[in-house]
Amino acid sequence: MNQQTLPDREFMYQALLNRDSQLEGIFYFGVKTTGIFCRPGCSARNPKKENVDYFASVQKALESGYRPCKICSPLDKPGQAPGWLKKLLDEVHANPENSFKDEDLRARHIEPTRLRRWFQKHHDITFHAYIKALRINRAFEKMKNHGDVTSTAFDSGYESLSGFHAAFKSVAGISPSQAKARPLVTITKLVTPLGPMYAGASERGLCFLEFTDRKMIDYQIEQMQTRMKARFVQATTPVLSEVESQLEEYFDGKRQEFDLPLDISGTPFQIRAWQALQKIPYGETRSYQQQADQTGNSKAVRAIASANAKNHIAIVIPCHRVIAKNGGLAGFGGGVWRKKYLLDLEASH
Repeated sequence: MNQQTLPDREFMYQALLNRDSQLEGIFYFGVKTTGIFCRPGCSARNPKKENVDYFASVQKALESGYRPCKICSPLDKPGQAPGWLKKLLDEVHANPENSFKDEDLRARHIEPTRLRRWFQKHHDITFHAYIKALRINRAFEKMKNHGDVTSTAFDSGYESLSGFHAAFKSVAGISPSQAKARPLVTITKLVTPLGPMYAGASERGLCFLEFTDRKMIDYQIEQMQTRMKARFVQATTPVLSEVESQLEEYFDGKRQEFDLPLDISGTPFQIRAWQALQKIPYGETRSYQQQADQTGNSKAVRAIASANAKNHIAIVIPCHRVIAKNGGLAGFGGGVWRKKYLLDLEASH
């Protein structure tokens, strides 16, 4: 990110005053009087506005002579699982049916309180709630394929059918016997250079990818649950792991096309609009008028803008490549400054 794509200085100063961790990775700030640079969510004492420099990357801050803060550790990738946690997460994802009691965690040299705090901060749920969601997610998939509730319950690590039924209903919102008739969407939080994103995948493919600070994000998720008649469960799946991997390649400039299964739901016109978006080549832009022409309705410019605003799979369905007829960036759900970043990124590669 270059300096031109940073958010407004007043916006960034308010973010650091509010210790807004949602903006970590989007900018860093250096304090002239101490020579130290931090993340926006740093808990250190707030500096005066005139003593603050802003940087788009850790590299820029270091090149300007600032030292990393020992409190917020800006050299670590924001939101990424720390070294002490990675091995445990690999184990949990491989075998969520296993038990992970406090004594089991301590045997792995992990303090349970520290673990709970990390999960609450980065996933908004406890570690054990995360494991339960993983178990139910796997169980949901097994019952979709085989329909055997009893064997699924015991294979998922539950010692009784009643315990399995209670856990399943608390997570999925339906009983195990209803699983075949209702889709499940697994949602997780991903780390990107532009801030965290929610990614959601059904059994058909990626259906949701949005920045977590987008306006009315909770309402959007509720709308999708209603439209898809699905239940959103926080966990992860192989599809979501692939989404994370391909996004990382995209931001590193190593990927120009996404190869992901998509589960797109909308009106026929919205779907045509989103299909037109997917045909815009990497590094190029189109006007709303050109996109309307491509859908076969050249007078539907306003409807095109509305459809783009309702695209729930950001970046992969590239609505950021549509600009105003006069060349202006116009609107973007994640913020115009993010749109500029994405266009600059693609233009540079």
